[in-house]
Amino acid sequence: MEFLGVIVLVVSFVFLLVIGVPIAFSIGISGILTMLVTIMPVPAATTFAQRMATGLDSFALLAIPFFILAGNIMNKGGIAIRLIDFARVIVGRWPAGLAFVNVFANMLFGAISGSAAASASAIGSIMMPELNKEGYDKNFSAAVNITSATTGLSIPPSNILIVYSLASGGVSITALFLAGYAPGILTGLGIMAMALAMFSYKNFGFKGMVRNVSKFFAVLVALTLIVVGMIKVKTLVSPMAAQMIYGGLGTVFIGVFAWYASKHKQGAKRALKTFLRAFPSLMLLVIVIGGIVAGFFTATEASAVAVLYALILAFVYRELLVATCIGLSWIMAYENIPQNVSEALLALSDNKFVILLIINLILLFVGVFMDMTPAVLIFTPIFLPIVTNLGLEPVHFGIIMVLNLSVGLGTPPVGSLLFIGCSVSDVKIETVIKPLLPMFVVMIIALLLVTYIPEISMWLPNSLGF
Repeated sequence: MEFLGVIVLVVSFVFLLVIGVPIAFSIGISGILTMLVTIMPVPAATTFAQRMATGLDSFALLAIPFFILAGNIMNKGGIAIRLIDFARVIVGRWPAGLAFVNVFANMLFGAISGSAAASASAIGSIMMPELNKEGYDKNFSAAVNITSATTGLSIPPSNILIVYSLASGGVSITALFLAGYAPGILTGLGIMAMALAMFSYKNFGFKGMVRNVSKFFAVLVALTLIVVGMIKVKTLVSPMAAQMIYGGLGTVFIGVFAWYASKHKQGAKRALKTFLRAFPSLMLLVIVIGGIVAGFFTATEASAVAVLYALILAFVYRELLVATCIGLSWIMAYENIPQNVSEALLALSDNKFVILLIINLILLFVGVFMDMTPAVLIFTPIFLPIVTNLGLEPVHFGIIMVLNLSVGLGTPPVGSLLFIGCSVSDVKIETVIKPLLPMFVVMIIALLLVTYIPEISMWLPNSLGF
């Protein structure tokens, strides 16, 4: 009898989905059926309706449509092409340079718009003709675009992290945004490495692949040491000494750029011009995230600022699903479903690493068949109490969920990025699956690293006091 509510919920929800009922109605109907196990029909329906209404009464939710609007304005306002030009200057000289540009531009555009779908469409529609012109395999290009578009779901501002904050009961959106940077960048760099390996193996053979990938990782190690060193300097020396060190590094950078400019005048001129064209677009990240971290405005107010800023740039350059999911979350808590699931998982093992692996496997399976927003709203109340009892921070688990469910966006049968990516690349789904598989391996490796090394996601919010 203890698991009757779980059985009714799962069976009715799956049955309704199988017969083609829209997911919002499937969630609502299965939720009410679950309540009928212990509550009379009229109170059950009334309570569910009340929970739907109160669940939507959230100021933070207003941020989502504003960020979506900002992303659409940027797409139409010519910002995507400026970011692509900027990315080409930064990473375009590498072997597989255009693939790198695609990944880097998706990271930038996804971070600015907060939408993976907008990124895959905007960047993909511009990059695919360029990649085809340079002789890149269409399926390889589509795989790179599809997987790299997911990085914008972790790198803030991210709509899905706002949804997680709502589902988790109010986890700090600022902390979630800060925690998403390193995992999102890690995933993007992993996709770059895999793209370089696949491209090099095809064009230069095994030795060429090893040589190019070794160079790439050497550069990453050097950059990582520089960044970590700059962070550690503040804790090892006085503030005045730290400022002198930063000033010295800045002088060295300017000197190196001046030397490069003297040797490659046209290249330096083009790089500076491209940076200046992209600078106003990149400033949106500084304004939105900087304003939130500094406390000037909330995530919702920041989204409105993003819309206003995007409108200015564009001028210069030229809710049922959520409600039913919130109602279902309350029903699951009322029926003690999270506690029952927790007991069942702990009965399998009390090892933290095993439990996290099981949860990740469940979410990977869920992500294949369910869109990201309902998955976050439904499974956060189930799994969050379990992982917090294991000692995980709610912010850390939010990043794990987003990285995990991002994989499903590129898989059939419901992967929205898969369909968008194939459409803009003019390839068939069955032909793009093969080059997608290595990219998924990289994404899962990044997921496991973030899962079992909390510092990857937590060092930035912790260092800033969130």
